[in-house]
Order: sequence, then C-alpha cells, then structure tokens
Amino acid sequence: MDEVEVVVAHSERATLRVGDVFLKVDADQARMDVEVEVMSLAPVPTPKVLWRRPPVLALAALEGTTLGRLGGPSTGSSAAWAAAGAAIRKLHEAPLPPLPGRAGQSTAALAAKLDAECELLGTNGLLPADLVTRNRRVAEAALRPWTPAFTHGDLQIAHVFVDGDEVTGIIDWSEAGRGDALYDLATFTLGHEEHLADVLAGYGTDIDLDVIHAWWSLRSLLSVRWLVAHGFDPFAPGCEVDVLRSRA
Repeated sequence: MDEVEVVVAHSERATLRVGDVFLKVDADQARMDVEVEVMSLAPVPTPKVLWRRPPVLALAALEGTTLGRLGGPSTGSSAAWAAAGAAIRKLHEAPLPPLPGRAGQSTAALAAKLDAECELLGTNGLLPADLVTRNRRVAEAALRPWTPAFTHGDLQIAHVFVDGDEVTGIIDWSEAGRGDALYDLATFTLGHEEHLADVLAGYGTDIDLDVIHAWWSLRSLLSVRWLVAHGFDPFAPGCEVDVLRSRA
C-alpha cells in the first residue's frame, strides 16, 4: 500500500498524497465549490477531478515537478519560468469567472486590513517597528485602481508544475476569482526576485514593477502573524520576513 504523505496541513484544511492521488480535506464547502468550478473554467492545465465526497476532493497528480518553493532554491530553468509567465497571462486574459477571489479585495478594505495588521505587528513586537513602517510605505503602491482579471489568488511557485520547459498544470484554486492580475504575478515571484524578468518576458506586457514590489511587502505583512499561528516559519531564510528586509 502507498504511504500517506502530508503535503500541507493546518486548522483550515489539509492536503494528503497517496500514490498518484491528492486528497484535499476542507470543512468549508463553499471553498471547495469554488475550486471545482474555477478549475473547469481556467484556460490552463489543472488537475483532473477523480471524485468528490465532501469534505474530501480527490485529484489526479500532475506530471513534472514544481518550480520550487518559498525559502528554497528554484528547480526550473529560465525558459520554464517564462513558460509559467505565458500561462499566467493566458489565465488573466480569460473571461472573468462569476465570483470574486482572494486577489479581488477592494482597495479600501485592503488598506484597512493592512493598517490593522501593521498596528498588531508593532504592538506585539513580532517585527521591528521600523521594518513594518518602511514596508507599509512600500505597500502603498498596491492600493490603486485595477482592472479585474481571472486570477488564481494563491499562485505560489509550489502550485505550478512543469516538465522541462512546459507547464503541465496549476493546483490549489480555492482562492481564485476576479482580482488584481499583479497580485498573482507578485505571489508567484515572492522570494524569487531573480526570476521576475523571466516571468515578465513570458507574460509579454509592460508591468509596473513598483506595484509588484508593493505586493511583495503587502502580502508578507499580512501573512506573518497567520503563518506563525498556524505552525509555519516566516522567519526562515528566503521567506516572508527576508522579503520584508529586502524591500526595506
């Protein structure tokens, strides 16, 4: 019998791998509904749905390997990163899905959330006050009007699979929906700034780099306390706190 591998697990959901099958366990039925619906609409390769028995969704494994992970080295070539950029552009140009996504928060709501999070980070001493202040200033550039696009909403490099220089699939669509395209690009290149030029070469259109940098700061500021509370380490080399230090 195949061993059970815990891919990721926290209080909100868990993903297990058994052989060539991924089992996603999520108590939030609406979030699972989003994942299944959006995968059927996305114009890029996605995992095949094998079966669904709430709260479990079974997906077929994808060919290839991921481009890497936050805090670790990239395993992909420049051409693979460019191919990922082209796939992301194809997604962003697709007809809009019928639901808002994680990347679709209003500017006002996001600013309020950022202000509250920065205040908490300062008062609990989790991060140096000057580091929070400087990154809060950098993050301002992300708080601007944007045109809605079909976004993934959690486009970490660990969610993109490649075989050679070809994208074989993108996983974890539960945060997808209408949103800011630059949020996806920033999430994908977070902690791997050295490949930003490759991604944008594949994406094929001019991008405001200040907004990408702003999203790096904003996403990291909003993530640190959640990650600590759920057993992850944003202070590990190359992870969120290092991203904040690089922006400051």
